[in-house]
Amino acid sequence: MLLSLLDRSRARVDRSPAAAVADTVERARWAEAAGYHRFRVAEHHAVPGIASGSPAVLLAAVGAATHDIGLGTAGIMLPNHTPLLVAENALMLDALFPGRVDLGIGRSLGFTPPIRRALRTDTADGFADDLAELLAFLDGTGPVTAQPAADRPIPVSVLATGSGLEVAARLGLPVVVGGPALADPDRLRTYRRTFVPTATTPRPRVTVSADILVADTDADARVLALSEAVAMAESRRTGDFPPLRPVTEMPELGPRALEVAERTLASAVFGSRETVRRELERLVERTAADEVLSSASTFDRAALRASDDALMGLLA
Repeated sequence: MLLSLLDRSRARVDRSPAAAVADTVERARWAEAAGYHRFRVAEHHAVPGIASGSPAVLLAAVGAATHDIGLGTAGIMLPNHTPLLVAENALMLDALFPGRVDLGIGRSLGFTPPIRRALRTDTADGFADDLAELLAFLDGTGPVTAQPAADRPIPVSVLATGSGLEVAARLGLPVVVGGPALADPDRLRTYRRTFVPTATTPRPRVTVSADILVADTDADARVLALSEAVAMAESRRTGDFPPLRPVTEMPELGPRALEVAERTLASAVFGSRETVRRELERLVERTAADEVLSSASTFDRAALRASDDALMGLLA
């Protein structure tokens, strides 16, 4: 079972956004030394609590700071860019770090209406066509030649939200699945049944993504998971995704915010080593996953490092 990390460059109340980016690069160095398969970064625009708005630039820094670990996005949001620009960024990364790049592509729009207006985008309706165009630019069959042209295929995965599973099956692409899609096994079965094999992906391939946190006890792990759950609850109330806070500084939540926080906790995988091992075994059995992607974050960076280390030990 392959194990990878997704780091969103989460800001913390006691550190600057620039420090959050430096933390991401440092975490990638550690992840490589620990034996993780791939290190992925995300794309979030104009969100105060997340410093990663330019995944291609951030991956270049991660690649320069590491040697062998795979470099990935999870993902680049295609509605925000032209397919040619995404292809050129990916090809540049592949030229700099040959054979290490995996392009995770999503279809989410900006977090709020003002952000969507700033990005000049308000719909993802053309996602399937844009994705097909991107693939053509990457393999050199597009109407123009994206540079620097590659002599090897760059793997492309689809972040399977909404109709993403259907699009991925039709184009013969791997998927990264998390959140609500994991709760519906029929959707993955349909993806596998309708998958159209390609030369680069002869069979369906599934990566499952979840917030995974390991601590000495289930209660300790729940405390770690609360950082992100409370931030998510606040974001639904205010439209801002706030920096992570320690438990002692978390705001008091109303009934609706508490409900959001509990839903976030319910979708995460956290607990002692024994609890997490059991939950991951169930998750992998239910999804027949090829890879597990941990997307967890928490305020305490030392606790996050210890959690990542324990997780790697579980699947080693």
